[in-house]
Amino acid sequence: GAALHEEVRLQAVPHPQQFVEAMRRHHRTVAAAARLGGQHHCGRRRWARFTSTSADDDTPAPVAPSSVAQQTGGLQGSPPPPPPTFLGGLPRQTELLTESRAVFTEAYAVIPREVQRDIVTSMLPHWTRTRAWILARPLSGFAETFTQYVVEVSPGGGSETPDTAAGVESALYVLSGALDVTIDGVDEQKPQRLTAGGVCYVPPDEEWRVACAEDAAEKATFAWVRKRYEEVDGIAAPDAIIASDCDVAPTPMPDTDGAWATTRFVDPEDLRHDMHLNVVTFRPGAVIPFKETHVMEHGIYVIQGKAVYHLNNDWVEVRQGDFLWLRAFCPQACYAGGPDDFRYLLYKDVNRHPSFFPLGGRALRGDTWM
Repeated sequence: GAALHEEVRLQAVPHPQQFVEAMRRHHRTVAAAARLGGQHHCGRRRWARFTSTSADDDTPAPVAPSSVAQQTGGLQGSPPPPPPTFLGGLPRQTELLTESRAVFTEAYAVIPREVQRDIVTSMLPHWTRTRAWILARPLSGFAETFTQYVVEVSPGGGSETPDTAAGVESALYVLSGALDVTIDGVDEQKPQRLTAGGVCYVPPDEEWRVACAEDAAEKATFAWVRKRYEEVDGIAAPDAIIASDCDVAPTPMPDTDGAWATTRFVDPEDLRHDMHLNVVTFRPGAVIPFKETHVMEHGIYVIQGKAVYHLNNDWVEVRQGDFLWLRAFCPQACYAGGPDDFRYLLYKDVNRHPSFFPLGGRALRGDTWM
């Protein structure tokens, strides 16, 4: 046990490919121990808090997502995410630039936590006591559908008009602290207090407000995804959603025995939604077993653990606080490290025909925008 644990530590592996091979050996050992009923320290089932089964059925029963509802159903979700790691300040003058993992390629970008410094934050219009790390924005020829921020709100800060852009929807995931969100039409417009793991979806053109209480013990930090909503004739816009990662049980991916699971806050078949913001969880040693290559763009913000990610032709080590930005059709896969579960917040655009116009623009026919 101790020797194997040492083998799979990232610090002991000089190259990501060797780490991948170590993970494969580790995964086989865990599976063998489970078949023999052994007590391998990384092989114990740790997902009882996520799923429940009936006496006659071994298939985990996920919670059905619902709009503006407590989504418990007798099942438990994930624990709150660990507090985010912001380094602040500047590196020492003696540090080497080659130690940074930041990279921008034609297919993907990695913005690691060590480059998310104070001097790269932005202030936002109509927000007070707030700063944001803008991690993604629409770029022609790269990822074109969304923006993604990490936002830090000090006590007494927030906004009465968080976003003035027309036709834009928002999804928030609280990383730490407590955030009071008020959405018109939700619970008689009473503020909804979201703590770590809290999730909020705001439909396009809805009025909403955000605040960190004046007497809050700590700053509130949250991930914020914005997207121009793509209307479809005959399909209404979605309703607002208030939920929590802590209450929604992840759905195991097929043929993985729960080693890879996805927490969904909306019904995947609800075509009103043109984007999903999910939480993906891997047990240590779990793997995406093929190179996913698909039309969806991704924003991936790591909220727990570490892994080796395969992006296009490269292996990249990632950990809590890192952001991965993937254009459409970028091949991707990963091996999860340990000792904790590897978890990340995942944005993807869904349920719409691909646009013929860049950046979700419209065509001008005569004097009319179509």
